[in-house]
Amino acid sequence: MRSLLAFIKKEWTSLLRSGHLLFLGILFILFGIMNPAIAKLTPWLFEMLADSLAESGMIVTGVTVDALTSWVQFFKNIPMALIAFLLMESNIFTKEYQSGTLVLALTKGLHRSKVVVAKTAILLLLWSACYWLCFGITYGYNAYFWDNDIAQNLFFAVTCWWLFGLWTILLVVFFSAIAKSNTGVLIGTGAVVLAAYLIGLLPKVEKYTPAKLMNSTGLLYGANSADQYTVAMIVTTLLCVICFVGSILIWNKKKL
Repeated sequence: MRSLLAFIKKEWTSLLRSGHLLFLGILFILFGIMNPAIAKLTPWLFEMLADSLAESGMIVTGVTVDALTSWVQFFKNIPMALIAFLLMESNIFTKEYQSGTLVLALTKGLHRSKVVVAKTAILLLLWSACYWLCFGITYGYNAYFWDNDIAQNLFFAVTCWWLFGLWTILLVVFFSAIAKSNTGVLIGTGAVVLAAYLIGLLPKVEKYTPAKLMNSTGLLYGANSADQYTVAMIVTTLLCVICFVGSILIWNKKKL
């Protein structure tokens, strides 16, 4: 246990020194501010474009914005934030393959499985902290400018996207145990996510795929109910466990 905590501390220190923690923190804070800011500026933007749109035969009437406008923007922006997160942290294993630092740690008695546990814990904690920070900032601004109560099933909807993020991060861990290059990790992760999205387009299997969790905006309007996402959440949780266990099993046999 002591060696695991020491390795987690080492990973945390590496995040601080690399500047990744600072960059991701600033990025998610900016996204958190952008969501209500874009909603607040929307009427002004339409007013500015009214004349040019009128020349094209389009008449712009009064635009009303509320907390729902901001929350829809949140769900539009969070995929970009997740992609940035994955691009920055997808080399958490591969950079050590290339430098050979893992071999040194393992020769000192650190169990292989503890490497996977420590790195996974850091990634999941970092994603959770960044995601809920972004959510908290948007929630606070929305409460100040409008009323969050207008958004139905809000916490359930954002939890769906948080869980989807956990799954993609565990895919990164899984492919990091297989591939030795950052490119291989990203291609493997992207291919699985794309496959889940394409399978989710089939009406009969949509409710079983993790991609269902990305389409949670309908919950805010009451167009969808929470029970429509329950199966997808269970399946995604099971896939997270499978990815994590599979990562350990593969990593324990991997040649460095």
